[in-house]
Amino acid sequence: MDAVLNLNYSQILSLVKQLPTRTQLRLGRILTKDATKAELEHFLETFKTDELSEEDILAEVKQVRKERYARRKKEADHC
Repeated sequence: MDAVLNLNYSQILSLVKQLPTRTQLRLGRILTKDATKAELEHFLETFKTDELSEEDILAEVKQVRKERYARRKKEADHC
């Protein structure tokens, strides 16, 4: 039989503060890792598309690099 506890943020925080420092740090690392993973998954899902191929992306990167190089060269020539 599973037990369910309904705790609010303040109650959870109070319990965590009662843990030894090492356990608090370990819990913090686990929560940070989980949150980072969730944010990355959300980001990837948000920008997921079948419209762009790897070749399209590489071509765009090359174009942007070419433009930046030309702009830096132009700025250097004016100095």
